[in-house]
Amino acid sequence: MPPQPPPAGPAVPVLPDDGSGAAFPPPESGTIFLSDVMGRDRSINVFAGFTRDFAPITNRFDDGTQNSTVLAPLNSAIEALPRKPWEDPEDYHTLGADVYEGSDGQERAQQNLQRFVEAHIVPVSPWPEKLKASAMAGAGEIWWEIKDGKRVIQPGNIEVVGVASTVANGQLWIIKGVRNYAS
Repeated sequence: MPPQPPPAGPAVPVLPDDGSGAAFPPPESGTIFLSDVMGRDRSINVFAGFTRDFAPITNRFDDGTQNSTVLAPLNSAIEALPRKPWEDPEDYHTLGADVYEGSDGQERAQQNLQRFVEAHIVPVSPWPEKLKASAMAGAGEIWWEIKDGKRVIQPGNIEVVGVASTVANGQLWIIKGVRNYAS
């Protein structure tokens, strides 16, 4: 199983989502990238730690030419999952209880965890309301809309807590749930 991420730095305030669909805050000045802000908010430090495990993701977050909208689930949403993000019920069904043991099992767990992380990264930013896009993990289109006065990710009606950061290569959104990341 992947190691637990180290504690993140001091928390920064999240910009509340007023549901108005108003323009997002302007990007921070200079060359601040997603990689610079991922660990700032303690409420998402579990997800932020997962992102550091994968070179394609960390490289993307460091690249000023690749914009992304990161949909970072709250720690509480990840902890509430019926299984760990690196576990897949199909793996247990096919390969048994020891599916994540040994080097093959650890590689399988890493692939599953990468799929989980990539299901929460949209390679579009800014991301206009109702624009259908695919997350890095693929598996269908996603979009956001204002519903009952709140910004929600679809499909799934996952409420957006707010925008934690707007930087040169994208935005970091904090969400109350977890996207369906099953294969």
